[in-house]
Amino acid sequence: MRWLLVVAGVAIVAVVAAVIVVLPSSDDKPAPTVSAAPKPSRTDPTPQVSEFTDQCGTFETKERAPYAVTGYWITPKSNPCTWRNQLREIHDVGGDTIIRIGYGLQFRTVSDGGEILDRDGELDPLYKACQEDGLTCHDAAERDLREANPGNRIGRTYVFRTDESFGPDLFRCSKMERPIEAGNRIYYRIITQPDGSDDATCDFSSKGASYDLILVAGSDKDSLKELLDLGDQFGMRIFPALPLAPRDQDNKLRANKKHIGTLTTLTRRILQDYGVRFADRDSLGGVYQPFEVQMSDTLASNPTLEVYTDQHTIVEQQLPGKPILISPYMDARKRVAFGRTPKQVAEGFKALAKTGVGIIAPQDSRGTGKVGLFWPDERDNEVDERLRSEVGESTYNTAYHGSTRDYYREMAAARDEMVAAGHDVQLWANVEAFEPSGKEPCAPQGTRGKTDKKRLDQAVTMTGRYVQKVVSYMWSDFMTCGTPSLEKEITTDWQRPIAVDAIRRARDVRDGIEVRGYNFKNSTVTVEWSGGRQELVVASVGWLDEDPLEELPEGMSTAWVPFDWSQVPAGEWVRIGVKIPSGQATTEPLHVRILT
Repeated sequence: MRWLLVVAGVAIVAVVAAVIVVLPSSDDKPAPTVSAAPKPSRTDPTPQVSEFTDQCGTFETKERAPYAVTGYWITPKSNPCTWRNQLREIHDVGGDTIIRIGYGLQFRTVSDGGEILDRDGELDPLYKACQEDGLTCHDAAERDLREANPGNRIGRTYVFRTDESFGPDLFRCSKMERPIEAGNRIYYRIITQPDGSDDATCDFSSKGASYDLILVAGSDKDSLKELLDLGDQFGMRIFPALPLAPRDQDNKLRANKKHIGTLTTLTRRILQDYGVRFADRDSLGGVYQPFEVQMSDTLASNPTLEVYTDQHTIVEQQLPGKPILISPYMDARKRVAFGRTPKQVAEGFKALAKTGVGIIAPQDSRGTGKVGLFWPDERDNEVDERLRSEVGESTYNTAYHGSTRDYYREMAAARDEMVAAGHDVQLWANVEAFEPSGKEPCAPQGTRGKTDKKRLDQAVTMTGRYVQKVVSYMWSDFMTCGTPSLEKEITTDWQRPIAVDAIRRARDVRDGIEVRGYNFKNSTVTVEWSGGRQELVVASVGWLDEDPLEELPEGMSTAWVPFDWSQVPAGEWVRIGVKIPSGQATTEPLHVRILT
């Protein structure tokens, strides 16, 4: 994957667009593209060794079955051997990006004895061991503050759990802040001002004040260092999660503004530590902010965007060149009041880009049933049976404002606008590797069920030429559950071609078709319409370029074959597929039509 890719490729696409006279599978015209000043590209990560051996076994670092999806979310695991096995499995199928699920900052109340209480008002056992001089960590912190000035007190208490371990750069004021060791736990005591500022003077004595206490329950072993080391060995990039903001009690989909200042301080402290220890690590791809928002034209008023903006500023200061990745969701359902059209979602993309985040990876929302996968000429078809739990028995046109493809097309146009305005932002696709429900749910909690490779191929197809990378939520447990697992399906069927885009394009004086997608080596392009069918062997009559443009995902290639479009009636939908000598063919043909 070309990281923080050059935007010169946008200019190339603009030149191509000037000669396109066929619409790429939609009633709407292709979104215009714009050029911007080129920026240096970053080299792809490469494994340090062909294999390595440690206490967990021997691990090869060569890709075995590279697939179109090249990044996955993973959940924290306490067993270090699980990390290695997960990264090996992901790397085997072409993954070069790991995105970590994270934890949230939580506001907590405290008992009369200074004990941390959980959300139900009961003693939280995770913080029971945090003690100093026979006092709870809360009471010890308040004692130290009052020794500095009797008017000092702890106004609010927060907790944050993690399996990471931090260095001394987590702290600003050593007299008040410190690590507290307790078995295999290290608690980190942070004293902060409620407005999110950090007083560089560390003056706690001049006047009495109310402070926030943040107790971080960490580990004596740093999981992030382990992941980054594995990233170096496998040639992968890691996106650790930033702290999740406390949620608004009245609207769980929004960050609580009262706590944003404290979240900002915790983020700054963690990134200060990262900046000292990891800023020069190539395996640190960036950071991930896990607070999800819905893509909408009203998104600009959501206080969660204040979180993104504040954290972007801190990342620029502490980890220059490392982007923030976010993964908002879409809802295209017509029968709910909060369903949004593709253009409304594109406005949400613009609002997110203005916060400074570097990578926006919208969930395709097919796994949750909030958006469907269908072509414009399939609007009146009955929805996939697996979607009925969300939209009932209906047609796609009745159920949804648009298809996944419609939404990514509009967001690609919005991205072009933002790039032209100076915002360095990428559009990735997060294809959901699960179904709305299943007889055997994959995850320990919830009802989400296993999907299959055919449906995942379809999701990749619908991302089209519009995105710079395809990632998936998530590896465990959705890629590994069921028999056969989705991982197994990919490893046995990875060479199957996936076509994502086809346009009419002349080459010299010959009319023809340009097709983009994956696994096109030794391929044949098939064209079907009401008047016939043609099979065009690329190696015999056309050409294949296996080096994708900078703006296209890793592994994508471009094939061209001659085709006389005059034999197809104007306005008719044509189906274009690709097959290879093994007999494997695209399971989802492209639908395109000529309007003139």
